[in-house]
Amino acid sequence: MISDNAIKEAMAIGRRQAEAIISFRDKELKKRAAVIAAPAKPVRRITALEPRMMAIQQSLGPQAQDVLVAEGDSWFDYPFHDVLRMLEDHHGYEVESVAHWGDRVEEMAYTGGQLEEFTRRIEKVLRNGSIPRAILLSGGGNDISGDEFGMFLNHAASAIAGLNRTVVDGVINERVKIAYVTIISKITNVCQMRIGHPLPIVLHGYDHPVPDGRGFLGGWGLLPGPWLEPGFREKGFDQLQQRISIAKELIDSFNTMLNEVTSLSEFAHVHYIDLRGTLSESNNYKDDWANELHPTESGFEKVTSKFAKVIASL
Repeated sequence: MISDNAIKEAMAIGRRQAEAIISFRDKELKKRAAVIAAPAKPVRRITALEPRMMAIQQSLGPQAQDVLVAEGDSWFDYPFHDVLRMLEDHHGYEVESVAHWGDRVEEMAYTGGQLEEFTRRIEKVLRNGSIPRAILLSGGGNDISGDEFGMFLNHAASAIAGLNRTVVDGVINERVKIAYVTIISKITNVCQMRIGHPLPIVLHGYDHPVPDGRGFLGGWGLLPGPWLEPGFREKGFDQLQQRISIAKELIDSFNTMLNEVTSLSEFAHVHYIDLRGTLSESNNYKDDWANELHPTESGFEKVTSKFAKVIASL
């Protein structure tokens, strides 16, 4: 059980990280301003190109009125189809993103480079005369899946078969929870210092996966995945329905943790999207799930629609 003091310290760590990055960025912005104010060569004028530029702009469609800034994992950074692409192309938002597939929440929380790049994106949006509508945050899937997934399981043949609750609590309700508190705190403080007030932050849990052994494009060779089936196989869980039930319990624990984080009084500006029940677990689940962890195009459509609904309400 995480103590209140640990939560407060995580918030303090986030605040200190934000202060350090803002101090660094202020120095870099002074260098940028000096270079722009005293260009080493004449600025190229585009007056003669205006008709051409107007034609290019028109061909690309109108500029969105609302801008989103995102940090996250593969649900925000997936080939061809992901939440951010669909928010741009299907719901009309402009998105600035530092999301990267494979990232874990501890990397987002404690690696300074991600926060510095996030801060740069906020600055770009502000320079263009906009204030972001919201900050989107995705993470945790890589912390509870992959090579170490078997550690969450007691062997199927043991007297305590199934999820190891001690390990689940240690990873989800301690390590990942504290990382999320730190991430939210530092994002909140960056926005406070750059804009003068916090921006809405939208984060999400995951839906219940189907651990059938499918990876990205089948998961052959060097392609990513599968992320769950090897751990289940290692611990003797051969039946798909058994795996589905255990994975459901794990994802429910993750969603419960996120709901607790967003319920903290300091995080009244943070909004949690419960995606459970969005994607199918029935016989036609492959229509919604491209593999063990990622939706199909139509699955991402369903997920993104829930994001769009929450964002529109902010």
